[in-house]
Amino acid sequence: MTISKEKIIEYFKSGIKEKKNFKIGIEHEKFLFNSKNNKRIDYSKVKEMFSALNEFGWSPIKEGENIVGLNKGGKNITLEPGNQIELSGEKLNNIHEACSESYDYLFELKQVTKKLDINIVSTGFDPISKLEEIPNNPKQRYKLMTKDMPLGGELSLDMMYRTCGTQLNIDYASEEDFFKKFKVVNSIVPISIALFANSSIVEKKNSNYLSYRSKVWQNTSRGGLPKLFFENLNFEKYADFIIDFPILFIQDNQNYLSGNKYTFKDFMKGKINEIQNRLPTESDLSLHLSTIFTENRLKKYIELRSMDTCGWDCLCAGPAFFIGMLYGNLEEVYNLISSWDKDKIINAYLDAPKKGFNTQLMGKDLFYWATTLLEISKKGLDNRDILNKSEKNESLFLNHLQKVIDNRTTNADHMINKFSKNEDLKDLYDK
Repeated sequence: MTISKEKIIEYFKSGIKEKKNFKIGIEHEKFLFNSKNNKRIDYSKVKEMFSALNEFGWSPIKEGENIVGLNKGGKNITLEPGNQIELSGEKLNNIHEACSESYDYLFELKQVTKKLDINIVSTGFDPISKLEEIPNNPKQRYKLMTKDMPLGGELSLDMMYRTCGTQLNIDYASEEDFFKKFKVVNSIVPISIALFANSSIVEKKNSNYLSYRSKVWQNTSRGGLPKLFFENLNFEKYADFIIDFPILFIQDNQNYLSGNKYTFKDFMKGKINEIQNRLPTESDLSLHLSTIFTENRLKKYIELRSMDTCGWDCLCAGPAFFIGMLYGNLEEVYNLISSWDKDKIINAYLDAPKKGFNTQLMGKDLFYWATTLLEISKKGLDNRDILNKSEKNESLFLNHLQKVIDNRTTNADHMINKFSKNEDLKDLYDK
């Protein structure tokens, strides 16, 4: 299928689902350190770890002769540029199922990492390593990205090699439903940054940021929070946005080629000589959509990408927080944010990595808005009232965030307090 603007709009429309068929997809990344020297693991250690995970039913994913990930059913473990690993979970029905999936994965990972003297770190930014100390791996696309990404954003390599995030993928029931959800998730990015801040330590020192990861993503090529995202955005406008967006790379047979001279429009017009002027296919479109690194983005579902990675205690809290609002209580949260000024949102977005809850937005601080949104989310999860075997609904996963609000203390604050007292690297590792 050759791609036209109409085909791109159809691609987005094909994601429309009935509400009863809405799914939840969670992706989360982890840093891995060699426990003997506190250095990030290299590719040979990754291969050992992947091999050890075979006993839990994971199968290798290869690029040429190189293992670059694992697969089990609808789940994948992928290898990030600095040998961070990411679980891309199955599309599941509720937070109970999604949380159980994450727990099973972490159990398997811990069995293997313990055997191999690997420590897991669940923070948004590598708290120990300098950029030049981080090993890479043979995944082809990362060589191109390492060369091209810094041209458009000064902290792009930090993003690639030194950040980890949690991502939530959600569905929409119509174009109108997409518009409302997308406006909500972009409007509350500053609150998400403050609430899930977990990257305060950088190179074994207090960075003076609560979410240094968010600061890095704001200074990354192809990233940010475009003003377009606060307008009455429909599938056609999003199609125009991605058509005019530069290409990061093009996959041609088994090879990746730099696309930094071209936009996707050039590709659609057959102007790329390096690939014999061929026209894009659906897989080219899919690849292009996955290399737009905005805080939220559209594929055949909406991806929410503004949360720092965190440990087991809060891993399920982020998805539960957003699902409560977006699947359980959309109208209330949409009505709340619909009159917010986009310039004020963007100012709060730029301030939030450093100021956290003290950031101002629409005359209130982000602590006020986080408290308000948590209540809306809880109502939404109570509305869904999906029970586990113990007859508890999904709101139980908000307990971590309730503690954050009750104590006005985020994961980032905890880490600053804990690490600055004794500067023990063991405090940075998952228990």
